[in-house]
Amino acid sequence: MCFSILPRCGIHVLASSWFKSFHNLSRTCGNGARFGVFGSSTYGHEGGHSRRWSRKPITTKTEGRKINVLTSKTSDLVQEISDVSITTSSTLNISKPEISEYQRTQYCDTQQKIDEFRDLIGLITVFVFDIETTGISRQNERIIEIALQDLLGGENSTFQTLVNPERDVWNECIHNISTHMVRKPGVPRMKDLIPILLQYVESRRKPGGPVLWIAHNARRFDVPFLISEFRRCSFDIPSDWRFMDSVPLAREAMKSGGSKGSSVSLEALRKHYKIPLVGPPHRAMSDVNTLSLILRRLTFDLKLPVSGLVERSFTASDLINVKKKKSSS
Repeated sequence: MCFSILPRCGIHVLASSWFKSFHNLSRTCGNGARFGVFGSSTYGHEGGHSRRWSRKPITTKTEGRKINVLTSKTSDLVQEISDVSITTSSTLNISKPEISEYQRTQYCDTQQKIDEFRDLIGLITVFVFDIETTGISRQNERIIEIALQDLLGGENSTFQTLVNPERDVWNECIHNISTHMVRKPGVPRMKDLIPILLQYVESRRKPGGPVLWIAHNARRFDVPFLISEFRRCSFDIPSDWRFMDSVPLAREAMKSGGSKGSSVSLEALRKHYKIPLVGPPHRAMSDVNTLSLILRRLTFDLKLPVSGLVERSFTASDLINVKKKKSSS
């Protein structure tokens, strides 16, 4: 069977950090980038798993001496400030400016959005994914491999399978996937795979939360291919699936790091961050593993929390509507 849902406990390096700011993470860079992971929340999955991450206490020592936060001088200063405050309040009649109804409404709307967004961050499920295809034309070519990884990690956190495109594979030289491989018994066709994929995603989804899919060149390649394949098989991509392209993120990181104009291909980024190659190149699961590690470094360099990834995301409908506007103009 080429279809597999396999646990990869050594790869989920982003596991607990999606719900904390990435710039709070510690890292140690060597031949193989090793990262410290911090967190303290427990996340459950419907049909999935529950995992707890513990935060190590941090102690600060200054050569064995205790640091007095409030010294006698600071005590005097506090008293002086208090005296000035009392004097000022007794001599000045300060009135607060009245808040207009419009300002009050704007504040309430903003606060509601902040609360909703905070709730969203705790509910969102993040996948890194990649596909291999028979060519670059999403209208005429087919997906022949798909892999994804739930960044929370744990049991069954990866999904990987070859896909029978029901046609010959002419570009084996790129990904080393042959016609013989995709036509083996047990390799699903896309129309048979989509229901399985939907079921897997639901098993990992946090109850009531959306799903964020991240791929390198997602906007121009991976997502248009998914849209085309779902349509061809008479399925709709769920409306609460959001997608993010890591290419603009890489360009921003390279520019801020003084490497403007550098290549942002997955291979170039892997070499830039000195990340070892895991698995054969240009295979879906290998690229997913690489992007997971690169994404960790990109978000660290840009001090970008998960909210920043959500803000940069788009839906399948967004791409479809853009295409419609271009064709009508």
